[in-house]
Amino acid sequence: MSPQEQSAPRRRNPRGQGQVLKAQLVDATAKLLSTLDQPETLTLRQVAREVGVAPASIYSHFPDLSALVQHVLRLRYAELARLMDQAAQSAPNPLADLAARCAAYVRWGVGQPGHYRTLFGGRMPDDLIPGSAHGAGAEPLEAVTASLAAAAEGRRRPSSTEQQWQAGLLLWTGLHGLVSLYNDHGDLPWPPLDDLIADLLSLHTARPAAEIVPLLPPAGG
Repeated sequence: MSPQEQSAPRRRNPRGQGQVLKAQLVDATAKLLSTLDQPETLTLRQVAREVGVAPASIYSHFPDLSALVQHVLRLRYAELARLMDQAAQSAPNPLADLAARCAAYVRWGVGQPGHYRTLFGGRMPDDLIPGSAHGAGAEPLEAVTASLAAAAEGRRRPSSTEQQWQAGLLLWTGLHGLVSLYNDHGDLPWPPLDDLIADLLSLHTARPAAEIVPLLPPAGG
């Protein structure tokens, strides 16, 4: 083992504090996934080195790297869903609910580009992260789909459940494209993000962008 690969000395957690190490492992994995140029190359040895423990210590908490990464994914999806729910909790109507959820999604993705890439970058191999590991991401998508259907009600012909789901997917595609391009090409002369969000929602709800802009929660609020 090279000097760079050797674990840094680490004080053993006191008895009963095994959850401390587990939290450190999760935080280290999340950090590495969000900062590595090639996150798909992540190894347990890297995680152990980041925390300062022997690789064997990880097995007391996670059976393998896949289980550890999937745990991180669930936490990140839950964080995003919670932020979207909180943003919309005081929305007075479906359009405001939709605007708040979409603004929270975009702002989180732009503010946490590494974590966004972890969830939606699609670079992790299937044998490490099966498609089912992203099941937790269905919750925010379902909430946006329901909100979009309610906001568009009366503006378009009644749609079936399948059509509503497709509309939600198309809106998410637009939001994802906005976040991804903004993160990858931030040096372009982008208009304000709120204007882009409002214009995108206008296309999907048949509501004027000028009606949507005032419904967007204050950034950082």
